[in-house]
Amino acid sequence: MTTGRTAILSPILNVMTAAAEKAARGIIRDFGELEHLQVSKKGLGDFVSTADRRSESILIEELSRARPDYAFLTEETGSIPGTNPEFCWIIDPLDGTLNFLHGIPHFAIVLALKKEEEIVASVTYAPLQDEMYWAEKGKGSFLNQRRLRVSGRRHLEEAVIGIGTPFGTHGDPATFQKHLDKLMPITAGTRRFGAAALDLAYVASGRFDAFFEDHLHPWDMAAGILLVKEAGGYVTEMNGGDAMLKSGSVLAGNEFIHHKLQKLLA
Repeated sequence: MTTGRTAILSPILNVMTAAAEKAARGIIRDFGELEHLQVSKKGLGDFVSTADRRSESILIEELSRARPDYAFLTEETGSIPGTNPEFCWIIDPLDGTLNFLHGIPHFAIVLALKKEEEIVASVTYAPLQDEMYWAEKGKGSFLNQRRLRVSGRRHLEEAVIGIGTPFGTHGDPATFQKHLDKLMPITAGTRRFGAAALDLAYVASGRFDAFFEDHLHPWDMAAGILLVKEAGGYVTEMNGGDAMLKSGSVLAGNEFIHHKLQKLLA
C-alpha cells in the first residue's frame, strides 16, 4: 500500500481508508483465485460473490467499531438503523462486481458518509492499482497524496465521456440509444468501464471530462458526487436537478462540458 497516506487525513478519513484497505486484502486474494470463487446469481447481469459479502462484513465491523451509533445503507445488506439519525454510512463493498467475476481488473471499494442529506466524506479505493480517492467536504479531493482537479477542456469534440449502458432489465435502452446517437458524432469518444464509482473518480481526476448514467443506486454514486464537487466539478441529475441519490440519475463534469451535455441530453 502507498506509504504516508494517512499523514494528512482527518480522523474520519483515517477510519474510512483503513477499513477499505482491510476489506481489500480479501478481494485481492479472491481475484487471484477466481476459479475457486463461489458465486450466486441474483439476476441477469447482477451477481453477488463471496467477495462482496466478506468485504461488506469487514467494512461494517470496522466502521461500527469507530462510530457505533451511525446507520448504514449497503448494497448487500440494505438499511441498518443507528442510534444517531444524523449520520449514515453508504457502502458498496465491491463496485464493478461483474468486472471482478470476469477477471477484469477494474473495480473498487466505495464508502461515503452522509450527514443528514449531504455527503461529507468519501473514499473510493481501487485495490489492484492501489489508487485511493478520498474527499472531505470543504477540504478538496485527492488521489493518494495528489490533489485532484477536474479537466479544463471546454469543447465536446475534445472530450471523453464516461457512460453507463443499460443491461438486462436495468435501464432504458431506447433513451440511452438516443443519447449515444447525439454524442458519438460530436465527442472525442465514449467509455463504458462498468464501475460508476470509478467513473466519477475519473471525472474528479480529469481522466474523463464527464460521466452520466441513469437508474443508479445511492452506493454507486454517493462517494463520487463529493469527489467531483471537491475537485471543482459540477454534479446534477441529467435534467439539472439535485436529487441524485433519490432519482438514480447523475451527470458529472467540469463546468463547460457539464452544461453542454445537460442541454444535449435534456
